Amino acid sequence: MALIICTVIVGVVGGMPLINITLEDGKTFGIVNSITSGFGNTLGSIGIIIGFGVMMGQIFEITGAANRMAHTFLKLFGKKREEEALALTGFLVSIPIFCDSGFVVLAPIAKAISKATKKSVIGLGVALAAGLVITHSLVPPTPGPLGVCGIFGIDVGKFILMTLVLALPMAIACIAYSRLYLSKKYYSIPNEKGEIVQMPYQEPDYKKAFSMDTKNMPGTLESFLPLIVPIILILINTVASAMGMTTGFMEILIFLGQPIIAVGLGLVVALVTLGRRLDRDTAIAEMEKGMMSAGIIMLVTGGGGSLGQIIKDSGLGNFMAEGLAGTAIPIIILPLIISTAMRFIQGSGTVAMTTAASISAPIIIASGASPLLGAIACCVGSLFFGYFNDSYFWVVNRTLGVREAKDQLTIWSVTSTIAWAVGVVEVLILNIFM
Repeated sequence: MALIICTVIVGVVGGMPLINITLEDGKTFGIVNSITSGFGNTLGSIGIIIGFGVMMGQIFEITGAANRMAHTFLKLFGKKREEEALALTGFLVSIPIFCDSGFVVLAPIAKAISKATKKSVIGLGVALAAGLVITHSLVPPTPGPLGVCGIFGIDVGKFILMTLVLALPMAIACIAYSRLYLSKKYYSIPNEKGEIVQMPYQEPDYKKAFSMDTKNMPGTLESFLPLIVPIILILINTVASAMGMTTGFMEILIFLGQPIIAVGLGLVVALVTLGRRLDRDTAIAEMEKGMMSAGIIMLVTGGGGSLGQIIKDSGLGNFMAEGLAGTAIPIIILPLIISTAMRFIQGSGTVAMTTAASISAPIIIASGASPLLGAIACCVGSLFFGYFNDSYFWVVNRTLGVREAKDQLTIWSVTSTIAWAVGVVEVLILNIFM
């Protein structure tokens, strides 16, 4: 309700028509149209993925696959490195995959590790979410950074190498924040029913975690296969699309690599492999339980999409961006400020970085400044303070069971701003040398 009321107020203040009108190009324009289109567009891209993801997570939970994943991660990375392990996983997975999809798919691992070690799921989940969003915002072939490279006309290979290096300090800073502050301030653990509950802080219990009985658990490959299949398919889709390989057999692979299809296939794999351990009624009941938890995530995510959409439609974002471009701001700071402002105003990191690139690229190129650094600045700005009008804000917080607005801002908005702040420092240092 709060999100939709704010959306209406922004539309009224922005001078948008109260009744939908049809423009000369046939498009509908109005407050209600922006609310419904923003809600629908956001859920159209992620709603089905959320549904598939939570059903898959429920299958992982009930069959013991989540415990197998947690045990594998603990054995692979050792004690006290859980945040690094999850952040690294997110860091690599989100290069070809949207961070929203990646978090929904990988969140069961964070929950299982939390349950096994008694470490707060908030700290673990935020480390995973940070790793995902940083490379999603900086490293092609995700659409935003790839579009920025195209607008500036720079070499994508050089851009990938540069942004991978710059992304590491951002991830380290976010890991430190999640481990040293969030894990202790927000101590929450999944209970036996899979519900995330707050409790008094306690030290991790590695003895119990490493002595976990694995006899009745699914095998490692069987447990990870429902995650590996969609990740590989989406990777093939992303690379093939970027290289223009869209004919013949590749067309089929690109179709299968669409996130909705790929995650759906992951759910099918989970049912065919892990589901053998369940009878039909139990499998259906568990998936329905997961679908119930998806409802609130979808509603608030769609509401955030409505708020972002009406800010775009009212012209407020472009008005402010063009105003900034007309000031005496130093050349290389211009794309950073425009991207930061656009991100804060309308929520979408992709829109923020591509808008900043479109406005600032001609200015930067004409001035003789480094187009590579200008492109990096556009991407860094898009990380700033993710909050109510950002779908990822809701996906992360609601998946981790965070309900209070103040806690949501502390847990995710501050984390994304830490990544942004480290990136700003990196851009300023690079500006000295480039």
